[in-house]
Amino acid sequence: MTVDLNTRTWTSTTQLGEEAANRLRLSQADHWLRTDHGVDALLSDMQCVDVALVHGFRSAMLGAHIPSEHIAELISSHPNSIVGIAGIDPLATGSQNEIHRIIEMGLSGITISPSMQGLHPTHSAAMRVYETCEERGLPVLVSRPEIPLASSVMEFDRPGNWDEVARNFPDLKIVIGGLGFPWIDETMALLQKHENLFSDLSIVVSRPWQVRTALLNAQALGVLDKLLFASGWPATTPAHAIETLYSLNTFNQGNAQPSVPRSEIRKIIERDSLSVLGIDRTPGVAMPNEPDTSKFKSVRADEESNQALPID
Repeated sequence: MTVDLNTRTWTSTTQLGEEAANRLRLSQADHWLRTDHGVDALLSDMQCVDVALVHGFRSAMLGAHIPSEHIAELISSHPNSIVGIAGIDPLATGSQNEIHRIIEMGLSGITISPSMQGLHPTHSAAMRVYETCEERGLPVLVSRPEIPLASSVMEFDRPGNWDEVARNFPDLKIVIGGLGFPWIDETMALLQKHENLFSDLSIVVSRPWQVRTALLNAQALGVLDKLLFASGWPATTPAHAIETLYSLNTFNQGNAQPSVPRSEIRKIIERDSLSVLGIDRTPGVAMPNEPDTSKFKSVRADEESNQALPID
């Protein structure tokens, strides 16, 4: 099973907050400002994976909100393709009640964004949220800013801030987004230390040299099994991310540089992240408007092949 652990969809960039929307317009970030960030575009780009985790987003500081209700509607319409993750801001009023409500709505975890919420991960309000998540078996996915915002608090984004959380809640599954970039080595140390802590490849997966170095380090430290596939859509597509990963060893052609075995790269891409995170998902009956994904299984490269993954 291939799971894209980190995607978002929205109807307007204003749902990301005014500052983020303005930043996107000024930076002309084409991959973020596509005509359609809706569910049809998402599903079209997700055709080479089995399941996508679609994240909500909430930041009182930024005035940003992709509501849980929107994610719940997507789950209802596309039960085989989408797993919902609620955007929770622990500093927002009613965040504790929201966690209980999202379970009733069919969502399977929460995502928080410390630097974009002005929240240290060990803030007392956040710790209460983690306690509830641990009790209810909900994983916490840590979203990290791909859009650089002047108001975001960079010091709250350091992966090392999660050491105390992981120690206090050993049964809580935590996923550090984007390998904790730019503190990738710090993330690797946490992966070694805590059984309940994982990291996804979003953000860096579209940067071949950087993700190659990260995988080599993870291999040396024995934590490749703690890495989970994610594209970070719409920043990049899963097909492009998979192609990048399968192509990493082309750097080695004609030289003696170390490599990550193709079999290990395949394990990352095809890892059942739902089981890893304890997400108990019983697939529903396929909806008529869901795309037929069977033809896309052919894009999965054979493990023995040295060809890059083709994009359909």
